[in-house]
Amino acid sequence: MSRLPMIPENPDDPALREMFAEVRARGVELPNLYRIIGHAPPMLRAWLDFAWPLRLAAKTSRRIRELLILRGAQVSDTHYEWVHHEAMALAAGVTREQIDALADWPDSPLFDAQEKAVLRLADEVTRGPAASAECIEALKRVGFDASDIVELTLTASFYVCVARFLQSMEVPLEGAG
Repeated sequence: MSRLPMIPENPDDPALREMFAEVRARGVELPNLYRIIGHAPPMLRAWLDFAWPLRLAAKTSRRIRELLILRGAQVSDTHYEWVHHEAMALAAGVTREQIDALADWPDSPLFDAQEKAVLRLADEVTRGPAASAECIEALKRVGFDASDIVELTLTASFYVCVARFLQSMEVPLEGAG
């Protein structure tokens, strides 16, 4: 059970109702995460304005970003984030075999050099305090440019925030009672 009550799916606050409608208009079921962040409507607005461009406006491949997010969820042991992004990763072209091999990615032949560089980034950013200089150099060596590195590092960092918030609030998975 969440540490804060869930905001109703059809709240009285018109600004919140509009944000919830915006999420639904993207073809997404309203996440419980948003129903908790909604206690602070300006924070939900900021969250949406940051999260959705990370998902939809990045130039790095969605597939590689979903690998990064899944690895961060695995490292942080965040079930809610894992469940949401496992389906997204599969839809983006990550294979079931790769998902099953994430825990042992350094030794797995299922990941290429770019994927391993991104998975290292996920590990270092999630474990903290930051990605090492060597990690950033490895990303450059496998063909990521400065813009790519910013996107990937922001994505990894944002999902650390997501994990910490989910765990702090004990946000339940949708349909989990």
